[in-house]
Amino acid sequence: MRDYRKYVNLFLFIILVAAAFRTEYNPFESNVATLGTGLSIQSDALYKEIEERSNTLSEKPQDAYIDDVWKKTAGRNGLKVNVEKSYEQMKKKSVYDESLIVYEQISPNISLDDLPASPIYRGHPEKDMVALLVNVSWGESYIPEMLSILKENKVKATFFIEGKWAKENSDLVKMIDEEGHVIGNHAYNHPDMARLSSGDSVEQINQTNQILKAITGEKPKWFAPPSGSFNDQVVQSAHSMDMETILWTVDTIDWKNPSVSVMINRVTEKIHPGATVLMHPTSSTANGLDQLIKLIKERGYKLGTIETLLSEDR
Repeated sequence: MRDYRKYVNLFLFIILVAAAFRTEYNPFESNVATLGTGLSIQSDALYKEIEERSNTLSEKPQDAYIDDVWKKTAGRNGLKVNVEKSYEQMKKKSVYDESLIVYEQISPNISLDDLPASPIYRGHPEKDMVALLVNVSWGESYIPEMLSILKENKVKATFFIEGKWAKENSDLVKMIDEEGHVIGNHAYNHPDMARLSSGDSVEQINQTNQILKAITGEKPKWFAPPSGSFNDQVVQSAHSMDMETILWTVDTIDWKNPSVSVMINRVTEKIHPGATVLMHPTSSTANGLDQLIKLIKERGYKLGTIETLLSEDR
């Protein structure tokens, strides 16, 4: 009996020693974060102020939706204050400073992918970003200059490329791709898509996808109907191939070869949050692109690809 008790006591002693050396758990250590004074962080006046103000600074996420006029519209992430990280940023000064608030983005419940087939004209109407859309079925002599200007200004654009043109200018397609721009589909031979049968619409999009994938290694996600001509059948055809149909809200009308000042005024008078600016590889655009980019930035807008514009990121 004594031997039995001796072994039981030894066993219990070993368990207690092992528990004491566990780094992830110590029964004598508090889980409440403390300040140097021994007070909990939660009781600090600065922490409490951040916590109280966080309610007014937070924003709910906005779901993607289909607008009566602008059709499929991207959602927008909400904002939530990370109180602990914000406190870490401010505790050295021990003074509340809203510029040091740390936010977390909260995704909406409904994204663009959750919505039925519908064209897209713009980004979220509160997103201070603009996307340059370049439709390409001619004008190859201006593309290198445009790419150089975009690179100098650290701007990425979206090039919607015709399949037939891509076959004849694969080097330029590769150049656009290697510069990090997004490449979209502009049908095969610039047809009036609204007049095509469903089968012909699919063929126009699919044939171009195959050509662009052979050149770049990736299947396009975005489709821009030539001349903006489309109907529900065209949108459904693109949707059946997991593609979104992209239109625009601001038109340079550069194919009419306007003066640079006229083209720039057209854009700057109509620019808005979430805008999509349509252009082509023309002399007007090549000569005015640098100035146009700078003016858009001066208005407080960032410039990004269609992917960035339509993302839910703030």
